[in-house]
Amino acid sequence: MMIVGICGSPRKQATYYVLNEALNMLEEKGHETSFFSIRGKDIAGCMHCNYCLREKECIKKDDMYEVYSLLKDCKGLIMASPCYNGGISAQLKAVMDRTRAMGAVDIDFLRNKVGMAIAVGGDRSGGQELAIQQIITYYVLTGAIPVSGGAWGANLGATFWSKDTLDGVKDDEDGFKTLQKTVKKFAEHLDK
Repeated sequence: MMIVGICGSPRKQATYYVLNEALNMLEEKGHETSFFSIRGKDIAGCMHCNYCLREKECIKKDDMYEVYSLLKDCKGLIMASPCYNGGISAQLKAVMDRTRAMGAVDIDFLRNKVGMAIAVGGDRSGGQELAIQQIITYYVLTGAIPVSGGAWGANLGATFWSKDTLDGVKDDEDGFKTLQKTVKKFAEHLDK
């Protein structure tokens, strides 16, 4: 059973880098991982047309079908997003909304799978916790088990301050402490 990391950034920059670091940490702990980036993908937003409720598949035949296949058999899920206007990216929100088609087939498609969140903001307080709350809410609604890094530094999950540069995120020592704590707790829940 693998861990799927979904990068919600349309750019190959800070969020992409941080998610890869998280997956590398998990591979070092013996877990199989898969990285999915929305960058360059064709994933339209959900129209809430109810086609999936009737036909048990999404009417839109785009790159979201790759996500469906990854989520079907994963044991854990990490969603990482840059902060856009104090929340997650529109691209990651589209992925979340489009999993409605999976729920139409099996309402428990993520039940009891472990979920982790990563948010990267260009400012120190650029919406990281609000973005993570959106991801955690998604996990709660789908029955996944949201895991944070715990008190004293990673209350909701891994948060980074990129200063709007890749070098900024690489230099964020506090951010990497939150990532290490969150990955540790995530791996503990995976191994239960």
